[in-house]
Amino acid sequence: MTVEIPKEDKDLIARLQDSSTCRDAFAEVIRRYSEPLYWQIRRLVVYHEDANDLLQNTFLKAWMYIENFRGEAKLSTWLYKIALNESLSFLEKERKRQNLSIDEQENALVNNIQSDEYIDGDDLALKLRQAIATLPEKQRIVFNMKYYDEMKYEQMSEILGTSVGALKASYHLAVKKIEQFFENND
Repeated sequence: MTVEIPKEDKDLIARLQDSSTCRDAFAEVIRRYSEPLYWQIRRLVVYHEDANDLLQNTFLKAWMYIENFRGEAKLSTWLYKIALNESLSFLEKERKRQNLSIDEQENALVNNIQSDEYIDGDDLALKLRQAIATLPEKQRIVFNMKYYDEMKYEQMSEILGTSVGALKASYHLAVKKIEQFFENND
């Protein structure tokens, strides 16, 4: 499957690969992708401070490996993949550091959402965030990408290395579990 790379991505990639323009081009990458990457990370790790640190790590890794980016995928796909890997590594380290099982970590995420001072929103938005936090990690990632980022299954497939069919099944299961969470917590 070949991916259609937008012209503005091609231009930006060319500038990133030119040593005379790479710094300015990378500043544009940061301006363009900081907010969507921050929210992708934030929905996985919950805390603002952790999300900020992981966003910085994402851009550091992208800067370090920009010469390896071949432009065969969209720039956003490559960055999302880095951010996702950083987030998952962080969650795994936290799980080990706190000596938690995956289920215990999900319960902790639900509890942490209630105490998050950086998120305001109505009770329904809070309840949705809690419901999402109860999902298994893979379903949580797929749901966030589809629901919040409105990402197409094909792009998710590139980022996650999973078939479109499996992603659709994960999303469907996630929606069912979220519906059940709402039914059980009315």
